[in-house]
Amino acid sequence: METPKDKTAPCLWFATEAEEAARFYVGLIPNSRIVETSYYIEGQHLPAGTVLTVEFELAGRRYTALNGGPGFTFSEAVSIQLYCEDQAEIDRYWEALTADGGQESQCGWLKDRYGLSWQVVPRQISAFFTDSDPAAVKRAWDALMPMRKLDLAALQAAFDGR
Repeated sequence: METPKDKTAPCLWFATEAEEAARFYVGLIPNSRIVETSYYIEGQHLPAGTVLTVEFELAGRRYTALNGGPGFTFSEAVSIQLYCEDQAEIDRYWEALTADGGQESQCGWLKDRYGLSWQVVPRQISAFFTDSDPAAVKRAWDALMPMRKLDLAALQAAFDGR
């Protein structure tokens, strides 16, 4: 077993889709990989041979996907922030993550087909909201609030007062 280099790692609870979800995520995000997979044995919660956990990395960050059965589901209280370099990257991830049953939400948030919440945002998102000019911050905030998929040019224009 490979030892994770991070001190902490999120564990994502799926009913039975842990392996499918992990493969989808690592296929979507560059520099990602499946690290290892474990399986239920006889007498455990799910049938022997069923995937128990999938350890995977997304852009170098470790995650665990767990098949724990239908007892728990995801909520918006926890989301994965996916930082994008430009509008093309925002568009690509947005389309992929909302495909096949995903759902758009507000302010760059969405739920993927597995119900996991994501924030698909430009890398410079915090600069819009931590600037020392309160008028620029308010303009950016007002532009952001009605958006679903974020429009980087519109956010920048609002921030700049154009």
